[in-house]
Amino acid sequence: MDELTYEREYAARGYVSVAGVDEVGRGPLAGPVVCAAVILPLDEESRIAGIDDSKRISARKREELAERILERARAYAIEEVPASVIDEINILQATRLCMKRAVEKLTPSADMVLTDGNMTLDIALPQRSIVKGDALVASIGAASILAKVYRDSLMCEYAKQYPEYAFERNAGYGTAAHIAAIREVGICPIHRRTFVTKFWDGKLRS
Repeated sequence: MDELTYEREYAARGYVSVAGVDEVGRGPLAGPVVCAAVILPLDEESRIAGIDDSKRISARKREELAERILERARAYAIEEVPASVIDEINILQATRLCMKRAVEKLTPSADMVLTDGNMTLDIALPQRSIVKGDALVASIGAASILAKVYRDSLMCEYAKQYPEYAFERNAGYGTAAHIAAIREVGICPIHRRTFVTKFWDGKLRS
């Protein structure tokens, strides 16, 4: 990744607090969608080497980078929207809501927002969507790392509460074992009902 190219480009135009925003968990059958917003420092001394799309680095590396991001970021925020809301308003709108909340939670606040993919947010700030932004823009990559580490940890906690589904291994995604567990014991409160209709018979975990 070419460090901070986009952020410095906007800083040169007068945007001094450029936030990168990304999400994790749009596809799973269970658990929340999680979004993070990050404003990185632009000085060379605070540069964090190794930031990339969270999916392209190991879990151990993600955790190490997340620690550095939390220590050095000028601002960061992490938000989650639960399965019940995803079912109510659909995953796209839930993701947009989650990103909006993360941006609005930043202190100090952003004056420019860069989002991954093709996502327009309901915010008053200037914004730009960048396809593959999590691999091209340092602050978006940092947001993807924070969101991924947070969500994976959260799903490990849910695994203790609902051990039948092995959330610590699948993070809520639709693996064969996860689908088999739904068919056997039904769904639990963190499942997205609109995502499991093909193989759920209406049974609830007792």
